[in-house]
Amino acid sequence: LHLELAAGARFAAPAEPVDRAVYVARGEVEVDGQTVAAGHMAVLGSRQAADLVARGPATVMVLGGEPLGPRHLEWNFVSSRRERIEQAKADWRAGRMKLPDLDNGEFIPLPSDPPPPPSPMS
Repeated sequence: LHLELAAGARFAAPAEPVDRAVYVARGEVEVDGQTVAAGHMAVLGSRQAADLVARGPATVMVLGGEPLGPRHLEWNFVSSRRERIEQAKADWRAGRMKLPDLDNGEFIPLPSDPPPPPSPMS
């Protein structure tokens, strides 16, 4: 939700959805009595309404959604589905993932894989 608030304007953020936050793009806003400056985000309490008050003209984004559920993490891979982690590992081993620009000179094996054979000295 994008809000353009005049000085002193109030907004009551509803208690739902469960995971919610307020990002202040311009100005300053009080969120339940605490000041949130431009470029900062306030995470709102779960299932509690929150009061926003603009200290001056402010641009605010209220965002949120239902919890995403558990996450699986292995090395640099994160997913909510274990099979996606396994696919990412297979793609990494097969070289199907693009390495970052300026960092494409060295392949790093997965921590669970054996190290590559040493390269012959020239």
